[in-house]
Amino acid sequence: MMNRFFKFLGSFIKPAFMSRYGLLFSAVTVYLVLSFLVRLVLTIISSDELSGNIITNLAVFIAGFIFDVSVALFFIAFYSFYLLLIPVRLIGTMVDKIITCFILSIVLLLIFFSAMAEFPFWDEFGSRFNFIAVDYLIYTYEVIENINESYPLPLLVTVLLAMVIFVFYLLWKTGVFEAAFSDKLSFRKRIVCSGSILLMAISCGILLSNKNAEFSGNRTVNELSKNGVFSFFAAFRSNELDYQTFYTTLPHKQTYSLLRKNLLQPNQKYQSADLGNIARITVPGNEKQGRPNIFLITVESLSADFLKAFGNKEDLTPNYDRLAKESIFFTNLYATGTRTVRGMEALILSVPPTPGNSIVRRPDNQNLISVASILKAKNYQLDFIYGGDGYFDNMNTFFGGQGFDIVDRDRGNPIPESVNTNRFPISDNEVTFENAWGICDEDIYNQSLKFADNAADKKSPFFQFVMTTSNHKPYTFPDGKIDMKQGSRESAVKYTDYALGKFLKEARKRSWFKNSVFVIVADHCASSAGKWEINISKHHIPAIIYNMNQRDKIDRLTSQIDVMPTLFGYFGWQYRTALYGKDINKTKPGDERAFIGNYRTLGILKQNIFTQLNDHKQVHQFIWQKENDNMKETKPGKYPDLVNETISYYQSASERFKSGKMKELNNQ
Repeated sequence: MMNRFFKFLGSFIKPAFMSRYGLLFSAVTVYLVLSFLVRLVLTIISSDELSGNIITNLAVFIAGFIFDVSVALFFIAFYSFYLLLIPVRLIGTMVDKIITCFILSIVLLLIFFSAMAEFPFWDEFGSRFNFIAVDYLIYTYEVIENINESYPLPLLVTVLLAMVIFVFYLLWKTGVFEAAFSDKLSFRKRIVCSGSILLMAISCGILLSNKNAEFSGNRTVNELSKNGVFSFFAAFRSNELDYQTFYTTLPHKQTYSLLRKNLLQPNQKYQSADLGNIARITVPGNEKQGRPNIFLITVESLSADFLKAFGNKEDLTPNYDRLAKESIFFTNLYATGTRTVRGMEALILSVPPTPGNSIVRRPDNQNLISVASILKAKNYQLDFIYGGDGYFDNMNTFFGGQGFDIVDRDRGNPIPESVNTNRFPISDNEVTFENAWGICDEDIYNQSLKFADNAADKKSPFFQFVMTTSNHKPYTFPDGKIDMKQGSRESAVKYTDYALGKFLKEARKRSWFKNSVFVIVADHCASSAGKWEINISKHHIPAIIYNMNQRDKIDRLTSQIDVMPTLFGYFGWQYRTALYGKDINKTKPGDERAFIGNYRTLGILKQNIFTQLNDHKQVHQFIWQKENDNMKETKPGKYPDLVNETISYYQSASERFKSGKMKELNNQ
């Protein structure tokens, strides 16, 4: 019986492969088999993150196959078009063979490269290609250099070429090549074949969406159901998300009534009764601190669980651990997002993470109400110091647009003329070590010391935003600094901690040190992948305020956007603010909240309730058990006040940026 079945099946399959379209069907087959194997391997290595029964896991492969077919049709669409148009008299000629081999080589290279790229991307982000992959495509220098430094590139290229050659060999040995160039298929039959293929490709592009793969409450299940290439183009098409279009909304009056109620601290008063105006005056405290110099050191990917205080046993951060005991230490702090630009957005703009791209990467992001607005009003010199090229992720345009001078490597990428700022390139003779992402942390701290010395000579208070890069793949740094080998996340963490300790040792020798405060905080965690769309524990980051002659441990739930307003509270400053961040020490008990989001999903953690908004106009609420990092969804609408509060924050933040109300000129 089985032999008859396979013989029957072969009667359809063999003619298809032994025809003018045989190479096309072969490419499709190669892609479908490879995609199945990629999904199978990713499923095995992610088994700890999966939940559900056999039917759910089977659905992963069924849904995945549909997406794989759509991408396979996309890959061979151009070749299908070529097969349609080439005249019968040219079929089998040298021109036909050269063009066919060229197209097929490109298709196979793309197929094999995309499959290989899935694994490091999954390892880093726990997902199929998404908006991060789209963003990285823009910055080819950093990405290519990172690949070159992280992986044996010559070996990878050799493997890619060998795989392509192997497929060509199989096609030649099985006679598929000969059949493709000897079958003089008529134009009428080719219209049917190519037309059907192109129609299916277009239909899949129109009808299929990544949302179709999101049938489970488990994030990993949903990601496995997707196709990396399909996800890449889906992210490319929706690189910005309009809040009003995709998310649940409230009436304007209700939104801003809730917002004004929740933003106001006991030591603040609104300047206007206008509902849409959130500008507030902060009344000074009893102990005024003057205008100390401020170093805001943002450490790349410093997850809280790297610290001894949070249970790490590897002694990776001895300097930070020691400083935490001598500082104001935030123990319950959460990053707003999973990327550096989100950390920058949170710390400088003190705003919830708007959906889609970070404001740092968006156009028209100059002269915004920010921490810089408050500092400029107090005549601070502002410097953004970054060891790579600040063109990456639009950082120079953003910081320059808020009044910062720029210190970076300057690889020939100009800052727009509309941004009126000074730029100080880091010269080659000031660099002892450099990789794809920039100079090592020791070198960037030397730049910080240099510009601090210059500002001190001018008798001007200064604010530095220092962005480190060493704790980033390929995890390379100068030799002989620590007792660990290069190339691992743990060794990079230990090196970045070593460099921090060395920097502060040098800073203590300066005359300006006594009147300086150091805020040392992570931009985001090292990884955010997990079972849920938002993994709260993967947003837990450390922060300290050092050299305040004060030791304290802040165990209250705190958002990354609250760090700078809390610092200003310790200074006892009076200032005008329209920020969303609050001084945690002035926040009423029970009103603490943390904003946590990613590209598409937005949420607020309040006490142990996590309220989550998604771009399907849906709201979900979860009970988060911090002890075992477990999320349990509650009944819909069980905490309506938290739903409305969450919507009011995110809806207003998105609307204020889009309408220009976040601009300093309007100050609304």
